[in-house]
Amino acid sequence: MSFDPQKLNLFPTQPGVYLMKDLQGVVLYVGKAKNLRQRVKQYFVPGRDGRLMVPYLVAKINHIDTIVVSSEKEALLLENNLIKQHKPRYNALLKDDKSYIALKITTKEQWPTVKLVRYRGSPEPDGLYFGPYTSAQAARQTLDLLQRLFPLRQCSDQELARRTRPCLLYQMKRCVGPCVQKCTKEEYDHHVQRTIKFLRGQDKEVLKDLYEDMNRLSEALEFEKAAQTLRTIQYIEKTIESQHVDRPLGVDADALGIYRHGEEVILVQLLFRGGRLVGSRHFDFSNIAEDDTELLSSFLLQHYERQMEIPPDILLPVALSDRESVEEILTGRQQQHKVHVHFPQRGEKKALLDMAYTNAEAIFKSQKDEEALREKTLLEMQERLRLARYPSRIECFDNSTIAGTEPVSSMVAFTNGLKDSKRYRTYRLKIGTKSDDYAAMQEVLLRRYKRAKEENDLPDLVIVDGGKGQLNIALKVFEELNVTGVDVIGLAKEQGRHDKGMTEEQVFLPNQKNPILLKKNSSILFLLQRIRDEAHRVAISFHRKRRTKRTLHSALDDIPGIGPAKRKALLKHFGSLKKVEIATEGELKQVKGISDANIAALKAFFQGKKD
Repeated sequence: MSFDPQKLNLFPTQPGVYLMKDLQGVVLYVGKAKNLRQRVKQYFVPGRDGRLMVPYLVAKINHIDTIVVSSEKEALLLENNLIKQHKPRYNALLKDDKSYIALKITTKEQWPTVKLVRYRGSPEPDGLYFGPYTSAQAARQTLDLLQRLFPLRQCSDQELARRTRPCLLYQMKRCVGPCVQKCTKEEYDHHVQRTIKFLRGQDKEVLKDLYEDMNRLSEALEFEKAAQTLRTIQYIEKTIESQHVDRPLGVDADALGIYRHGEEVILVQLLFRGGRLVGSRHFDFSNIAEDDTELLSSFLLQHYERQMEIPPDILLPVALSDRESVEEILTGRQQQHKVHVHFPQRGEKKALLDMAYTNAEAIFKSQKDEEALREKTLLEMQERLRLARYPSRIECFDNSTIAGTEPVSSMVAFTNGLKDSKRYRTYRLKIGTKSDDYAAMQEVLLRRYKRAKEENDLPDLVIVDGGKGQLNIALKVFEELNVTGVDVIGLAKEQGRHDKGMTEEQVFLPNQKNPILLKKNSSILFLLQRIRDEAHRVAISFHRKRRTKRTLHSALDDIPGIGPAKRKALLKHFGSLKKVEIATEGELKQVKGISDANIAALKAFFQGKKD
């Protein structure tokens, strides 16, 4: 039964939030309004709302709940919380499953350092973050530049604590040697501040400081240090000259661009720091009912909730009706400066928005081209391998064991030619110590597809890593489970090798004696190799993890007085079991929670190993 629009006459006229639900009570859409009755009525006036997905949404509505609040700001915050809680199908929701790469300055340490870090969702509030970068290569290049320009330490905390003399980097003038007090805390912090300024795009300030240092060192007749400072200045100036994307705006700002095509939306965020474009990110949305203003308002609250720094200026391609409330919320989150949300229609800021839109359009077209190529490859695969179904979802299995120890298996999934890591699975096998690849394959397939059949979660194509024998095992399992409608193939490298670069692949098909050999430049071959190599990588990683866990247990957990917490503290402090073994009593005493009795037990254990 659909929703009766006559009920809207009873809706409140105050500001608030509305939740549209289907017959089962599932929240389909969450919206906010200054006047709830007036806003919700617009959905049910034919032709009034031109958004593509609105008719589909309205057709599914069975009930609408409203929550009245006292202000637009409260409505914004409540809408944001409800979207995160219910994850409505027709709202834009930023997902936390992406992995980002950034540079982090560990400002809470005595001797801060610059690190390359990956994080999901919001980064830990234990330092300054710069990024995220569009690629790991770009981040590494920036880190390498920083390490050439600013002589901060590059060693780990454990190495810093143990070092008694400066390392080679000190001799190369790439580190000021804080480990052995070759510099004062004030001098070191000065280098840290310059690094931060450089990352924020304040190149001119950094150069001004360096010129002053060079003149001061020259006057003090410290010509070697002055020459080193001059080399740093020249390196920075050369770097600045190579920056082609430079704007005279000279401020920190984010420019957002939106490109819509049918049900698909691409939102691009360009990051300008000190007037220079330092990075970009893009976000994909499909089948959302929000218009551009609603999408941007929701995006700002969700996205900048996770950011360590919010720029003072955010440039949008449309004006927000709730701009003041959004600005107030964002300003309150970082409290360093006021955040302004602009809708520029001319000048330099408008040019930045045009650049964001151009990027959004280019990304959309690029994705569509890639999508078309993947679809073509999958269609060719269906034809070439004589598959009964279009291989939209592919699952691939690989086993890993060394001398029969810790046998494990992995399953990776690809959907429409792309990794579907949420569906990845790893298995600890129960076949015992006997190294039997057939038994391992039979066990993992039985476990996986017995459950998949119960949950009606079967793939289109199953790939087993191996030849005719493994393929027959898979067919036997499917027959035993009475699984039909799923294609199965076997993929084997020449001589069973798993190294990359091999192009002689053999594809084994059911009821066919000889394997199919694919051409070296075949797109089908590249996709199959990628899927199989990913399954092998996951299996090897899981096996290594299991083996390491077992080794550490046998080495430390059997020592009297050394439990999980102390084992973790020892390994975190020293980095490896070997370093624990060779550590002196004084070094062991530095580990929190380790007593004299523990040290005696450790020494007795390692001495017993030698005897």
